[in-house]
Amino acid sequence: MTEAGSGERVGARPVRRASGALSARDRWDHVLARWGVDRGGHRVAPGLYALGSPDARSPVFVTANYTLSFDALRGAVSALDCYILVLDTKGINVWCAAGKGTFGTDELVERIESVDLAGVVEHRSVIAPQLGATGIAAHEVRARSGFRVEYGPVRAADIPEYLDEGRATGEMRRVRFGLADRLSVVPVELVHAVVPLIVVSAGLYLAAGAAAAWAGAACILAGVALFPTLLPWIPSADFTTKGLILGVTVALPFAVARVAGSAGPWWWGFGWGVVHLLGMVSVTAFLALIFTGSTTFASRTGVELEIKRYTRPLVGLFALGVLLSIALPAARAILGQLR
Repeated sequence: MTEAGSGERVGARPVRRASGALSARDRWDHVLARWGVDRGGHRVAPGLYALGSPDARSPVFVTANYTLSFDALRGAVSALDCYILVLDTKGINVWCAAGKGTFGTDELVERIESVDLAGVVEHRSVIAPQLGATGIAAHEVRARSGFRVEYGPVRAADIPEYLDEGRATGEMRRVRFGLADRLSVVPVELVHAVVPLIVVSAGLYLAAGAAAAWAGAACILAGVALFPTLLPWIPSADFTTKGLILGVTVALPFAVARVAGSAGPWWWGFGWGVVHLLGMVSVTAFLALIFTGSTTFASRTGVELEIKRYTRPLVGLFALGVLLSIALPAARAILGQLR
């Protein structure tokens, strides 16, 4: 756990001091978080933090105790005199924690009471990030704590403009997740996939040679790296069919190469080309399916429906590829004996 700053007191109340400047240590922590190193350790202590020289009229921003969330906020408001109320989300970012319930009504009310926020500021409002709205019942927070919840912009960088405008514009409400944001999630996905990638590639190499090993690696990398990067530009409405399209695109060159390089009868090369397609496409599509629910436009009902609709067909495609890979050598052996 990272301590963001030294403590001080506002009257009888403990308040930690935070800086808007990010140190080299902070940035290294971000690198480690992006690569999934010590995933649960990238957190700051929950509580109330003072940035600049806030007084009783200064705004209070709410965030998660995940270091990337906390640092994004304090960096964006570094020129302001304000308070930051950090909730205990177990080191999870705002949006994910809101879905899990840790960035929620109970935690916000309990944190307001534990830091005696009513004794620190004279106003009765806190500014929560828009992506945390799913976890917070604003009317219940007000009834239980006396504090009104305002929802700020999606991105912390828009907070200064939000305060100047006195409201969030339509553009501030828009969820933007561009190419740079998509690439930033790839490292941790690669870390999670590295062991299966090595095992699958090694197994295929021993069983069927280098070409099969490359094919296995390609379908896994397509699912965990290419898919989240190219998601908006792949046609189709749901994740699985997007994964199928990407899987076919990646698998087709391997299948064609297998057919063209076959030294046996036409059905031999064609059959192995089909095996490549079935195996690679089903794996890539399944890995794409795992990402369903990872966007702000996917509902829980839609996620459950997509999982139920596609899991069995994908398993069936993969099983068909495995059966065909067993049947082809058997068929060739039988035909050889008949001759």
